[in-house]
Amino acid sequence: MQAANERLRDENAFLMNEVSKELRCADIVGKSPAMQRVFELVNKVVDNSVTVLLTGETGTGKTLLACYIHHHGPRRNKLFIEQNCGTLPETLLESELFGHKRGAFTGAVQDRKGLFEVADGGTLFLDEISEMSPALQVKLLQVLQEGRFRRLGENEFRQADVRIIAATHKDLQVEVQKGQFRADLFYRINVFPIHIPPLRERIVDIPLLADHCLRKYRHKLNNQVTGLTEDALRGLCRYDYPGNVRELENLIERALILSTGARIESGEWLPALVVDTSGMSRLEKLERAEIERLLECHQGNLNLVARELGISRTTLWRRLKDYRFQSDQELGVSE
Repeated sequence: MQAANERLRDENAFLMNEVSKELRCADIVGKSPAMQRVFELVNKVVDNSVTVLLTGETGTGKTLLACYIHHHGPRRNKLFIEQNCGTLPETLLESELFGHKRGAFTGAVQDRKGLFEVADGGTLFLDEISEMSPALQVKLLQVLQEGRFRRLGENEFRQADVRIIAATHKDLQVEVQKGQFRADLFYRINVFPIHIPPLRERIVDIPLLADHCLRKYRHKLNNQVTGLTEDALRGLCRYDYPGNVRELENLIERALILSTGARIESGEWLPALVVDTSGMSRLEKLERAEIERLLECHQGNLNLVARELGISRTTLWRRLKDYRFQSDQELGVSE
């Protein structure tokens, strides 16, 4: 009876968090070939309990995908618990994951279950697993190999039946080569890898994601807004999103707050475009800067710009393309 009551308290403690995550599982949006490939892989692994490794840049939606896999899998009626391995120092993370015995360290005034015990039968999502210390990597490896662990300060082993979904924004194979991540642990968690592409590699999804974010936040921030103008959408599609979907979501929230009409228009809420010139020679960078100056000086008149540069209009067009300038419609250029 006591064990049942403890289990009930554990589940109640995570109830509200669970409800929130379950609602978020419907938020995965994408029709690009890159995302369709991700969905194909998810559909193949969702019905079993093998370990999954999610990779991708920050903000691509790894937590959301882990949540989706859990709530559509065989453990959907059990807990889904997430822990970022980079937010706690080693001792606290060890206690958080494996629990501790009273007196195990300063401040440990009572026995405490770890997440492996609380999530028993469910899923434990270890985000940024690359940040885990070597000592904790050994303990995690033992759980994956034997299904057992020890609380901090205890000698006896405890059993845990937990599905592991791990995630990282780093290349773990590189981390293994650098000696920062155990090779045996990498092979254990790399059972079924899924890479989530950055938003800049699936531009076709941006209008769909923007509309989804708008519908998600409009009732809370600005109920009169019903959509975005074509010009605003073009502005969104030109950006490369270093913060990925999370950054796009923030932009739509900002636009909703600033918008005064029924449709969101281009404005200060759009990020400034940054062109990567790292691969250009010094001469190319100078030429690009000069073309940019002349375009502004002649208000986009390509004939005048070409004449002043001493090149043909066709050559100028080629330069605009090579130097990744915007299209004539977006620049508002004239003849």
